[in-house]
Amino acid sequence: MAVVLITGMSGAGKSTALAGLAGAGFETVDTDGPGWIERVDGEPLWRPERIDEALDRPRTGPLILLGTVANQGSWAHRFDAVVLLTAPVEVLVRRLHDRLPGEFGAAEGDRAQVAEDTAEVEPRLRAMATHVVDTSGDPADVVAALVAIVEEVAG
Repeated sequence: MAVVLITGMSGAGKSTALAGLAGAGFETVDTDGPGWIERVDGEPLWRPERIDEALDRPRTGPLILLGTVANQGSWAHRFDAVVLLTAPVEVLVRRLHDRLPGEFGAAEGDRAQVAEDTAEVEPRLRAMATHVVDTSGDPADVVAALVAIVEEVAG
């Protein structure tokens, strides 16, 4: 069964897209959730045993993972598609500004970091991506584009 990774910078709409895909009946895993990530020298990395377990378990349909970590490329050979969700930096920062206090992005320093990371990290994500989806428009259109990608790679 197909495995699709959805990745992108904070504020790109990954969580919104994943919720839409789950609502459409797809099996989804948000690896930003508790237990999926460990910090090694300050760097967030996937816990290999958790990712391997998710990828190895029996499925009846496609699996969609969401996440952006430095070691995600270690599983690139296991992904049938890697979808980069992207938007202009101004859109990312505006979305982060609207987050609740205590959430990543709500603080000015977080938003400045995302702006810096977009210039440095997003090109590496783009190089790994098989598909790129601009999320600056209607979230329903983003979910529709993702459904089409998942269906394409799932055959």
